[in-house]
Amino acid sequence: MAKVDVIMPQMGESIAEGTLTKWLKREGEEVERDEDLFEISTDKVDADIPSPSSGVLAEILVAEGETVEVGTLVARIETEAVAAAADGGPPAEAVEEAPAQAPPPDEPPAKQAAAAEPAAVTQSVADAEAPPAPQAPAATVAAPATREERLRTRSTPLVRKIAAEHDVDITQIDGSGISGRVTRDDILSFLEARGPEAAAAEAPAATPTEAAPAASPPAGTPVTVEPAAETPPGVLRLPIHGATLEVKLPRVPIREGDRVEDMSRVRLRTMEHMLMSQHVSAHVTSVGEIDFERVVQLRRKFRPKFDAEGVKLTYGPFIMKAVVEGLKEYPILNASVDGTRIVYHADINLGIAVALNDGQELIVPVLRNADRLSLMGLAEGANALAEKARTKTLDFDDIQGGSFTITNVGVFGNLFGTPIINQPQVAILGTGVIEKRPVVVQDDLGNDAIGIRHMAYFALSYDHRVVDGAMAAFFLNKVQEVLESFPEDVV
Repeated sequence: MAKVDVIMPQMGESIAEGTLTKWLKREGEEVERDEDLFEISTDKVDADIPSPSSGVLAEILVAEGETVEVGTLVARIETEAVAAAADGGPPAEAVEEAPAQAPPPDEPPAKQAAAAEPAAVTQSVADAEAPPAPQAPAATVAAPATREERLRTRSTPLVRKIAAEHDVDITQIDGSGISGRVTRDDILSFLEARGPEAAAAEAPAATPTEAAPAASPPAGTPVTVEPAAETPPGVLRLPIHGATLEVKLPRVPIREGDRVEDMSRVRLRTMEHMLMSQHVSAHVTSVGEIDFERVVQLRRKFRPKFDAEGVKLTYGPFIMKAVVEGLKEYPILNASVDGTRIVYHADINLGIAVALNDGQELIVPVLRNADRLSLMGLAEGANALAEKARTKTLDFDDIQGGSFTITNVGVFGNLFGTPIINQPQVAILGTGVIEKRPVVVQDDLGNDAIGIRHMAYFALSYDHRVVDGAMAAFFLNKVQEVLESFPEDVV
């Protein structure tokens, strides 16, 4: 009987993990291809995940409430499991096989751990839900009485390892996971609350066999290491070009009166993605100044028509249209780097950065096929994405597949910024505030004069591995040319 693996999907380029919030099918139930199988929640989007195949859900390897990395095996579907369907549950050997299976020996330890952990979770759930087998009275007393208690005390191997290293009883920690289960964030917060002095005093307690080299670099120094099964507190491991970069985060002494709070999951993922981008790409930024007087006049002229259609017209659609024209002429800016190859994307999919929670978080929904849209279409699409982002109703397709990103730092009154590239793209445009400034202009006779114009600075950050300064300048010049002589027939 054939089995099909079900894995945690990639829900956007910057998302590294997801929480399986609910199973929509139970073990032993039949499922059709593309029928919703389970629900997941990530930092930026909630979604129902369809089944990759028709058959019987033979094994559930990740319990509800578990947070696992992208690519983790979460279940198996048996495509010819008649016996399992008849029993209303998976065959006994399916549960027994899971812990014994291991990844190929050439996989790094991190992947081995990721593959082994779901099996352990499966065993705990199976033990909790199966009828209790006869056993010695002492063992009966020691075992947790309910599924909730079992989930709480088992936690994950990573959490138990951190607890052991720091001599922490996880049953004393208030967990935020399912049934009060202690998560990695919970135990790190607990250790942080104990203060750096306590953590420093406990650090030597690690066993000599653990990979804690005596001559490690100073805090904050990135070093390249082999992937490890678990990440200790204060260390960030970034996957880069098939290897792993280990970044030791500096610890800060906490003094009386300081306020300490954990990073949100969105902020943690943003930190990881931005650090990874800076390590991957050779960042360079070029800045141009643009006269917006033409666009200001056209916006004033077109606004009644857009208002009649219920569409808010900002400067954004004009900028998007100019960017599209620039990308058509200089496609290297609409590309990605794949090893030593350059991938020129056929579609122009614009990522539009949206600030959430009063600017504390950022998400980048994608406006697809922007080169096929009129000014009205760009405005409608951008407004719809921004609204979905603010109401947290973005779906899977809304946050992936971007080929170029625009971020508007001017909305907060800044002249310009030097944004970090949104991987795997090779460029990002930061647009500054559009404001009146005195500039040198020419009158009808060609004489120089001082005039008041709406001006803005545009900053283009680009990957110098594939984009040179001249090409970046040509692109910025094209954007400037379009905006300063914007046509009226693009509505």
